[in-house]
Amino acid sequence: MDYSVSADALKDKVILVTGAGAGIGKQAALSYAEHGATVILLGRTVKKLEETYDEIEAAGYPQAAIIPLDMKGATKQHYLDMVDTIEEQFGRLDGVLHNASILGVISPFDQIGEDTFDDVMQVNVKSQFLLSQAVLPLLRKSDDARMIFTSSTVGHVGRAFWGAYAMSKFATEGMMQVIADEVTESNIRVNAINPGGTRTGMRAKAFPAEDAHLLKTPKDIMPLYLYLMAPEGKEVHGQCIDAQPK
Repeated sequence: MDYSVSADALKDKVILVTGAGAGIGKQAALSYAEHGATVILLGRTVKKLEETYDEIEAAGYPQAAIIPLDMKGATKQHYLDMVDTIEEQFGRLDGVLHNASILGVISPFDQIGEDTFDDVMQVNVKSQFLLSQAVLPLLRKSDDARMIFTSSTVGHVGRAFWGAYAMSKFATEGMMQVIADEVTESNIRVNAINPGGTRTGMRAKAFPAEDAHLLKTPKDIMPLYLYLMAPEGKEVHGQCIDAQPK
């Protein structure tokens, strides 16, 4: 599949990226900005968000914005307030990349701690549920809006020891499909991406013995992230696409 987009495919778009301080989220923010978008960087660690912001600034891309938010503790009101701020500052929102998630612990099912389960579900599922509810009214005002979720190979087929993380990604795909079905007749296109094994901190935590240099980098898989956010990807809706097809 050819996922090429024009150099200014995201010109004048305002796009929110969660988990924008590192890994795939950081690269997506940079790639969206490179293609003309004003990117809103959401994440837990201000220092990391500032590094992403500085790279966007140094490259001469449209000036980004920073929203520090810990999704583990954020309430519904936090997301509603955040959307109000976005509307006040930018007057619009054209895209959301749900990228932030946590791994939890790789362990046998009967040894998953309740706290671990709650944390993974809070960050990977409930926070995306609350954020999606909050942003939908603003996305509906856009001429051509996008919402992209992040799944996983273990969100397609459950795998031993992946416990809470796998369950959270099944839930993510389900949420994407529900929203997509509801907004089919609107200007919003909703999809999910399974990035596959990618050279990130989370991957290193899950597979500490693996040779990371054999993995694709976040930049390698960006064509799909750009395509689904850009006008070129308008016909794709309600799908979960593997960034690294077997």
